[in-house]
Amino acid sequence: MSAEAAAQPSVTTAALVLEDGTTYRGRAYGATGTTFGEIVFSTGMTGYQETLTDPSYHRQIVVMTAPHVGNTGVNDEDPESGRIWVSGYVVRDPARRVSNWRAQRSLGEELAAQGVVGISDIDTRALTRRLREEGVMRAGIFSGDDLVRGGYPRPVEELVAEVQASPQMAGANLAPEVSTKEAYTVDPAGEHAGRTPVATVVAVDLGIKSMTPARLAERGVRVVVVPQSSTIDDVLGAFADLPDDAPRGVFFSNGPGDPGAAGHEIELLRAVLDRRIPFFGICFGNQLLGRALGYGTYKLGYGHRGINQPVLDRTTGKVEVTAHNHGFAVDAPVVDDAGAPAVSQAPHDGGRYGRVVVSHVGLNDQVVEGLTCLDLPAFSVQYHPEAAAGPHDAAYLFDRFVGLLTNPAAWPPALKTQNKTQNKTQNKTQNTIQNDTEENH
Repeated sequence: MSAEAAAQPSVTTAALVLEDGTTYRGRAYGATGTTFGEIVFSTGMTGYQETLTDPSYHRQIVVMTAPHVGNTGVNDEDPESGRIWVSGYVVRDPARRVSNWRAQRSLGEELAAQGVVGISDIDTRALTRRLREEGVMRAGIFSGDDLVRGGYPRPVEELVAEVQASPQMAGANLAPEVSTKEAYTVDPAGEHAGRTPVATVVAVDLGIKSMTPARLAERGVRVVVVPQSSTIDDVLGAFADLPDDAPRGVFFSNGPGDPGAAGHEIELLRAVLDRRIPFFGICFGNQLLGRALGYGTYKLGYGHRGINQPVLDRTTGKVEVTAHNHGFAVDAPVVDDAGAPAVSQAPHDGGRYGRVVVSHVGLNDQVVEGLTCLDLPAFSVQYHPEAAAGPHDAAYLFDRFVGLLTNPAAWPPALKTQNKTQNKTQNKTQNTIQNDTEENH
């Protein structure tokens, strides 16, 4: 062997195996070994560090559609939580060297240090096409000694069988696995530091990202982050020392898993709604509001993940470029027979939560991206207004929540996307629903 060849780093073989038997061969990236998860793709061209540390990606193998990943390395300022949560990582061309003044180490080093099994040097474009056509599915990454048995390569059929035996995402209750174990407080920051909070919010951690309480704190809000297992008594206890007229609210965060399996959280949210405590939910919190109101949720074919998703805000008529990470969506009526935004009676318990409108719509596929309660102080969005690596088009939603907390009489915001005919139709629909509701009561 020549001296030049001896100086080259050794290459560890890796294999990515989908549950349908499709197999991709490449190189190990990060830690070596075996990992399983639901394989999904993210279209973001930047912000990989925020993606990796987002608890919503728990038990998922993430494929990056951007071809070059790792150029800016890793630092200790940008993580959204205290660890990497993805179960596996798939890239085409990892950076050969880090080139950023903020970098403290390489991405490959960070993945290895945290035991995250990855694979590189595969055709991620072909893989993404397959996931778009067939839908997300379970997958496994195998590398190093885990690809060998008795000195011979393991049969692909054996690897596929292991993937098919791994847990599915549908029906998975994962929020308890990522939530904080102890409550903690984030006080007002920036120009509000040291001042009396403009409001106090209890944030139920279902997989919360660190930027979320920071966005509220910079607006003067005191945020009490509580575990997923919290009860309504725990929530009310956080308000116990407040004056009777002090603004207060509840927030449900993003998080992983199937909203249909989150029975405890749904009952907690109904207790919040019953007490008319102002509520705001993001991502998983949006799905849970939908289920608490009595709507269904369903699994998307391949989900929305990235930082370039167009969403229409029906209260302003503006199109926002937003950051997404969700594989489930709320099943609520988007338009009525006249093509206007549909106003529907929340199905739960005979409509006791009143009227609801889909406030935000995804323009790629008309998926529900937000809900607004017209008879309760509650709203939610499916996407991520706090996203540090995403556009800031949606940051106003935190202002909307603060406005709801401090001036609840101005709720709800009016929709502005209808023409005059649609306005008349919606007003007639709203009046009919209101009259029917009053007669039923």
